[in-house]
Amino acid sequence: MISIRIQQLTKRFGSVTALHHLDLTINPGELFFLLGPSGCGKTTLLRSMAGFYIPEEGKILFGDEDVTRLAPHKRNTGMMFQSYALWPHMSVAENVAFGLHERKVPKEEVKRRVGEALESVHMSKYADRRPNQLSGGQQQRVALARALVIRPRCLLLDEPLSNLDAKLRLEMRTEIRRVCKEFKLTTVYVTHDQKEALSISDRMAILEFGHILQVGTPREVYKRPSHKTVANFIGETDFLPGKVLGTAGEYTTVETAVGRFDGLLGDPARMPEVGAAVTVSIRPECWELHRNEEKRNVVRGRIGDSIYLGEVAQYEFVTGNGTKLKIFERNPRFVDGSSRGELYATVEPEDVVVLSD
Repeated sequence: MISIRIQQLTKRFGSVTALHHLDLTINPGELFFLLGPSGCGKTTLLRSMAGFYIPEEGKILFGDEDVTRLAPHKRNTGMMFQSYALWPHMSVAENVAFGLHERKVPKEEVKRRVGEALESVHMSKYADRRPNQLSGGQQQRVALARALVIRPRCLLLDEPLSNLDAKLRLEMRTEIRRVCKEFKLTTVYVTHDQKEALSISDRMAILEFGHILQVGTPREVYKRPSHKTVANFIGETDFLPGKVLGTAGEYTTVETAVGRFDGLLGDPARMPEVGAAVTVSIRPECWELHRNEEKRNVVRGRIGDSIYLGEVAQYEFVTGNGTKLKIFERNPRFVDGSSRGELYATVEPEDVVVLSD
């Protein structure tokens, strides 16, 4: 297992700067996701790690080795693409063996390692088939086996599941995590799918316009986003603009158009002054509905539209001044006729995130 360290990395394409002085450390054996909207720089960063792009400034280190300007084939990285990139005229076994033949590995060892790689992704019985005889999920397993067979120092995945249907994506998520952990591979995984990142990553970095906005575990990024962009990109949230009234211990008090909230700073290093404009972020599932008024972090209103989904209901909660909030309630109580009348929505201070504008 190796670490991957990015130090002050800058990459330009003509007059466009795709990566701005990035610093990032990926720990040995970590399944690390690069996440963000199209054009944020995540694929450029991954391709720089692979050696397909050479940065103008900064360093890329695999362990203690500086690989910044090393040719791709000398970095010994395993790469998976969203298009699978399998040779159509070769069998499954021949596709997997291709990288070993390029490295002049002896025939007997090639046969053994190909067998082990196909076994690890449960594709041994398909060794003699051609790619066009396989499903999308099976082709992706072959691509994974091909990346693993060369015994790479790290695994680089570029949106590997984007061409699969929803059911196969769920299946392959678990499979990729299992294989990465079984082989103890440091893995960097690019995606725009938030649920994919939340479900299997150890940590993730959220990028925007070539800058890293936040690095953390799935829970840290979801529960305590440091920027409005992060809160908006990862999951759903209610945003309420407001002004800071003051602080007490770890909590910051904010006055909004729908009420006063105590909450935690998304980025404790950016302490807003009293009177500063901020945005309060509250996840829809963090609200609780009551018939009686509570004392802290409370909003009064009525349920407008509602969608009943069995174990959960999604409400449009309309406040007294017309502001509409999204509220998700598990084991729904306020649907049909029970939703009539005035209700009070409350939220715990630990679930209120105060974001500097």
